Amino acid sequence: MNKLKYFYSPLLALVLLYGCVETNILDKVGLTTLVGYDVGTEKKIAATVVIREVNPEFQSNVEVLTTENDTSKGNRIEANHQLSKKVVVGQMRVVLFGEELAKEGLRYFIDTNLENASVSNGIYMAVVEDRVAPLLEYEYENIEDIGQHIFRLIEQNIEQEYMISSTLHEVARDYYSVGKDVAMPIIKRDKELVKLSGVALFKDGKMVSRLPATDSFYVKIVRDTFKAGLYETILHHEDLPSALQKITTDDMTVAFDAIHSKRKVTLVNAANPEFDLNVKIKARILETYPDINQGDPKSVAALEKAIQNKLAKELEKVIAQSQKVESDIFGFGEIYRGSVRHAQLTKEKWHEMYKDMKVNIHVDFVVLRNGVFE
Repeated sequence: MNKLKYFYSPLLALVLLYGCVETNILDKVGLTTLVGYDVGTEKKIAATVVIREVNPEFQSNVEVLTTENDTSKGNRIEANHQLSKKVVVGQMRVVLFGEELAKEGLRYFIDTNLENASVSNGIYMAVVEDRVAPLLEYEYENIEDIGQHIFRLIEQNIEQEYMISSTLHEVARDYYSVGKDVAMPIIKRDKELVKLSGVALFKDGKMVSRLPATDSFYVKIVRDTFKAGLYETILHHEDLPSALQKITTDDMTVAFDAIHSKRKVTLVNAANPEFDLNVKIKARILETYPDINQGDPKSVAALEKAIQNKLAKELEKVIAQSQKVESDIFGFGEIYRGSVRHAQLTKEKWHEMYKDMKVNIHVDFVVLRNGVFE
C-alpha cells in the first residue's frame, strides 16, 4: 500500500504541474486563427491577422492587426511588437489573399506555408474581392470573431458541396502539377455579411479570371464527384421539350438534391487533344416552378432531357471560359499526360494545347423517385 502511495504521489504532482504549465502557456500567447495578405507599399507585404487571446479565466478577446514588412515572418515580428502576448500560428485555419496580390502570384505564400511545420496542410485558402484588410477590420454588427466566422463559412459550404475545396494541400498539389491549375473560392463583404461570391481561376499561380459562385457546381462535377448537395437551375422556355412547353409559357425553375454524380474523362485524340467527358447524375427533384406531375413518366422524361441539355450547355460554357484564359482547373492535362507515353509535357506546352482542346460533353440526368437513394 505504501509503495502505491509513493508511486501515485509524484504522478499526481506531475499531472497538476502539467495542467498549470498549459494554463500559463495559453495565457501568454495570441492564437492566430486567420491571416490575410495584400500588396503593401514599396513592394512590401501587408498582412492582416485575426488573433484570439485567452485570459486565465478562459475568456477570449479577438484582435485584428495589420502590419507591413518584406516577408511574412517579418510581419509576425511586427505583430509581436504591438501585442503583449507572443503570436503563434498553430491554430490558423484560413489564409486569404487580396485580389491584386493573387493576380501577381501566390507561389511565395504557398511555399512559405508548406515549409512552416506549425501550419496544417488542411488550412483553407481563398481570394478576397479587392483587399483583405478592409474586410477583416470592418466592425460587423453580428460577427464577434471574423476569423472563426470565415472559417465556418468556407468549411460548411465545402462540406455541403456548394463550393470547391481549396486546402493548402490541394492548392500546392495543383500548383506543382503538370496538367492542372489552381482554383479557389472568392469571398467579399456585402454590407454586414461576408459571402462567397465566386471561383478564382489561376494560371501558373496567378489569378487570371473568375466564375460566379454558382458555377462551382459545374467545376466540381468535372473535377470530382458529388455525393450530396442541393442545386437550382433555370430552364428557359425556348429550351423546354414540347411536353413541358404545354405546361407553362414561362421559364421553369428546378431545384434538386440527393445528387450522386460520376464522371469519366477519356482521351480520344492525342495529336490534337480531344476528350470525351461523360457525366451521370442521379438526383431527387425537390421543387419545380411551375409545378409538374412527377407521377407522369412522360413529364419526368421530358424534364430529364431538359435538365441534361441545360447542364451540358453550362459545362461547355465553363470549360470554354477556362480555355480562354488557359487555366486547366479540371486537370485534363493530367489525364493527357497519363494517357500519352513519353509526352514530355510541360506547363507551358500544355497551356498552349489547352486553349484549342476539344471536349465532347455527354450528360445523363436521372430523376430518382421520392425516397430512393443509392
